[in-house]
Amino acid sequence: MSYFVPGQERAHRVSELFASIATRYDLINDIQSFGLHRWWKHRLVQLAPVGRDCQALDVCCGTGDLTLALASREFETTGIDFSEPMLSVARRRGARRKEKRRPRFVQGDALQLPFASDSFDLVTVAYGLRNLADVDAGLRELTRVLRPGGTLLILEFGKPASALLRWLWFTYLRLALPVYGFLFAGDAKAYAYILESLLHYPGQTVIQLKLAELGATDGKMFDILGGMMSMHAVRKGAY
Repeated sequence: MSYFVPGQERAHRVSELFASIATRYDLINDIQSFGLHRWWKHRLVQLAPVGRDCQALDVCCGTGDLTLALASREFETTGIDFSEPMLSVARRRGARRKEKRRPRFVQGDALQLPFASDSFDLVTVAYGLRNLADVDAGLRELTRVLRPGGTLLILEFGKPASALLRWLWFTYLRLALPVYGFLFAGDAKAYAYILESLLHYPGQTVIQLKLAELGATDGKMFDILGGMMSMHAVRKGAY
């Protein structure tokens, strides 16, 4: 059974996937990225604006890595994800933190965020945009809840511009990820989903153009490892 399906069924299938790997999600990420995903998230947080009263929203927060990192900067932070098993892990991790400002975690749909427009100074999403059934609708929601002048930060798998590097990258994902899925989740297709979703993802250059079309300003795109990963940092323009 493939976890990637088009249309409305995709959200249900992806939810099943993350429910099945929630308790091993961080371990598998450490193994498949050689721990580098933690450094990339750290770099993303460094792009966040400075301010203790910052209202931050981490969308598709998963087990809460990025949400907790934002809370450590004394931001008022909310993490949202549609997978309750993933949120259960995030809440347990949050409860162990000693910081005064602990994040809150809520269940919700990234395509219909349960927040008023212009609610947050900072919105982040790490490795979640690619999973949305409608990337365009997801970008509209991310910018809708962001206040004018607020910052949107995105970390995601990328598509290298170099044809050779792209071939090497996709070949690695095609061969290695089913092995990780089988060894650590008992399902070879569980992590093969990453490549399937990436093949249907428009890639970082197109995402940057879409953000500009939505009125984002001061747009910056950072390719990591030759474009195998990417970061976006933009501000929402004033009305």
